[in-house]
Amino acid sequence: MPFSSLAEPIQRALLSEGYTQPTPIQEQAIPILLNHKDLLGCAQTGTGKTAAFALPIIQSLCEHPADPNRSRQTKALILCPTRELAAQLGASFNSYARYTPIRTGVIFGGVPQNAQETILRKGVDVLIATPGRLLDLIGQGYIYFGNLDWFVLDEADLMLDMGFIPDIKRIITHLPADRQSVFLSATMPSEAVKLANRILRNPEKVDVTEQTASADSINQLLYQVNKQDKSALLVSLLRKSKADNALVFTNTKSGADRISRSLNQAGIRAESIHGNKPQYARIKALGDFKNGRTRVLVATDIAARGIDVSELSLVVNYDLPNVPQMYIHRIGRTGRAGAGGKAVSFCDPSERHFLKDIHALLAQDIPIVAEHPYNGIRKKTPSAPKTTSPAAPAAQAAQVVPAVPAARLKLTLRSNLSAPVEQIG
Repeated sequence: MPFSSLAEPIQRALLSEGYTQPTPIQEQAIPILLNHKDLLGCAQTGTGKTAAFALPIIQSLCEHPADPNRSRQTKALILCPTRELAAQLGASFNSYARYTPIRTGVIFGGVPQNAQETILRKGVDVLIATPGRLLDLIGQGYIYFGNLDWFVLDEADLMLDMGFIPDIKRIITHLPADRQSVFLSATMPSEAVKLANRILRNPEKVDVTEQTASADSINQLLYQVNKQDKSALLVSLLRKSKADNALVFTNTKSGADRISRSLNQAGIRAESIHGNKPQYARIKALGDFKNGRTRVLVATDIAARGIDVSELSLVVNYDLPNVPQMYIHRIGRTGRAGAGGKAVSFCDPSERHFLKDIHALLAQDIPIVAEHPYNGIRKKTPSAPKTTSPAAPAAQAAQVVPAVPAARLKLTLRSNLSAPVEQIG
């Protein structure tokens, strides 16, 4: 097993974290990286991919410790797209290396760089960074990568979405050619493959998306609802739900703020997190959610890449993602490590083509909740026949609408009022 091949301090840290059995990506990736091969990995959130590359890096640094009489030189660079993910990666490295002398530093934008300059002056073994701030500090002469052994590009597909490719190419020019590289992505579009070919040398490939795409441990449900009723449906579900916490996904930053406000107005403690929020607000929102002070966190896909909650009760797709693989990525945040979880998705008529793509990816349909208070999506009823023109003679009108006895008319009205309306399902 991969864990048994690691140094004793690392194994002790893993036991402290409750790691006993490796996940599929860890089982496949760790031996490859320990064998000094480049890696191209495709895995969604919740599969344990951080440990899959962090543990071999820490093992390598333990085998070649820094000279205590010299300033520390950065041996590993992990590049990621968001501040939240950078902080999460830093916390993971610190946990896995807690019983070793390895020092980790995290740098990202949106905050003053003074504290980060201090960290770099002291020296770090592992540097975790977002592209913009990293390039700033390289340009100011604070960072030197001449002795770098490892380069990891994490969440590559999101890097593409956020337009970071030019920055990544600039950063690569500062790295030594003789290095071991890791390229990880939740999805693998053609542009990601092109970037991987630029970074990697004869890589081994690991793809665990097929093993996790079925999400068997997650109870998935679909609510058909008109767009204007989504907010009320969300409030209704959260009030009835016994879930301790919920992560709600929306496709826009303004939508995240709007949903958060409506939940708070309904008495449900919620906060939003997205790229336009200042860093201190994002850190506070994430901390409140993890500590249970906030029950609901409303997030965009980009901001959510840094959210790591081990026991997440409920995921809600307020908006369906326009990329079907993102659906797997979202719901994978609940039901981790085989634990039970629940994922609820709202679908309004304009999103049906997104739903079709998701069903194709899953190779099955998401079960529909037919009975709920806001299921207002119904088939169109036939239009009523045109009434007789006012100019038509009274005798002609009498022929078009024949007289109906009062008792029979009363019975007809009562029957029509009780008839069910067929739902689209």
